[in-house]
Amino acid sequence: MLIVFIKSVVTFVLVFLVIRLMGKRQLGEMQPFELVITLIIAEVACIPMNDPYIPFYYGVVPIVTLAFLDICFSFIARKSIKARRLLSGKSILIVDKDGINYENMKKLNLNVNDLLEAIRSSGYADLNEIEYAILETNGKLCVVEKWSDPTIETPVLLPSALMIDGKWNEDGMELAGADKKTVTEMLARHGITKLSDILYMDVRQNGTVYVSPKYEKCFTDTIEIKGGNNW
Repeated sequence: MLIVFIKSVVTFVLVFLVIRLMGKRQLGEMQPFELVITLIIAEVACIPMNDPYIPFYYGVVPIVTLAFLDICFSFIARKSIKARRLLSGKSILIVDKDGINYENMKKLNLNVNDLLEAIRSSGYADLNEIEYAILETNGKLCVVEKWSDPTIETPVLLPSALMIDGKWNEDGMELAGADKKTVTEMLARHGITKLSDILYMDVRQNGTVYVSPKYEKCFTDTIEIKGGNNW
């Protein structure tokens, strides 16, 4: 009995430290591969606790191994956009300026009832109040509402990412119809000559660019884009 108690305490401390090391906050913020690893850790942690005759390292080794894999996957995802998309997928527009996007609904294997329930859970009972609805990679639905003042004709602007972690986001560049030379010249005007210094950059339909460097203050500017009506 004492052995089971000691194993349980040590396993709890080990899993707690591993989860802290992995940087997890809450279930809804996990990416798919992170959720899988966490569920497996929970399962293997029970192995040495349930049977006093099973060696303790039968649970310790898998837990440490899975934590190491999670850290490796997270590092690769930070360094490579392609790897990030492979591991986590990408955010998908479900409701856009033309209404419910049926093709994207099919890709996600969602039906209209699922969508309506998620939108109501976000605090919107009327689809006509919504300009955009985006399903994030962690499973959460992000809803962007329309202007509440009917006298304001300015459309709701939705950013499209141009650069993440110093690397071009080709999908965002193509969607916005942005030119790399134009973007590079805009950055040079602000004293940024190395793309690796950019943590995040996006553009809105009106050409307004938001840039957040890694070591400097964020700033905004404007560039000419060709795809402002694409999203």
